[in-house]
Amino acid sequence: MTASVFFGCTFIAFGPAIALFLFTIARDPLRVIFLIAGAFFWLCSLLLSSLVWFITVQISDKESASQQKGLLIFGETMPISIRQLAYVSGLGFGFMSGAFSMVNILADSIGPGTIGIHGDSQHYFLSSAFMTMAVILLHMFWGVVFFDSCEKQHWWSLAVVVISHLLVSCLTFQNPQYVGSLVPTYIIMFLMGLWAFFCAGGSLRNLKLCLTCKDKDFLLANHRPR
Repeated sequence: MTASVFFGCTFIAFGPAIALFLFTIARDPLRVIFLIAGAFFWLCSLLLSSLVWFITVQISDKESASQQKGLLIFGETMPISIRQLAYVSGLGFGFMSGAFSMVNILADSIGPGTIGIHGDSQHYFLSSAFMTMAVILLHMFWGVVFFDSCEKQHWWSLAVVVISHLLVSCLTFQNPQYVGSLVPTYIIMFLMGLWAFFCAGGSLRNLKLCLTCKDKDFLLANHRPR
């Protein structure tokens, strides 16, 4: 039973993010690099910037001619746009944020028993998994909106991103009344997802084409870099 809870909560929390990584990022080395960079920039807030420095040094090693040549080739053949950078970096932030918020809970869910949650809701692990999934996706949406706002100098949009981030964080104070935290969080996630979709160049027309399987090209993969 504990194994079922562990794997179920893991797939709920990280399943959508892993699917996005496999289908939209894994095949492009530059996107993978930006994903790792975004994840490690999140770690900077935890005073682990030394890891970022290590990755940066390895990537920018001028003595590694083959590595630099490979990155230049991929940069020419598969260039990355600002919106793709925002999407990938935001997903990297979300991955690391979700990992740190969920890893201890998953470790407790595997059993044999947990001290400290006696008397709490039996849906504690499941609710935590859904909250983690929402936070991961929200980081991705926030990244897209944040980059677009900086590019267009829409400072009010930046304020909305920051305020919504703080609001979602404050909603966790409603736990263990999970309805009071999950429902508003998913409403915010849905609204931010729509906003990010249109910021990334989406429209109702290409959304309809995608849902009806008439457009085989993915929006981000088909977007021209600038």
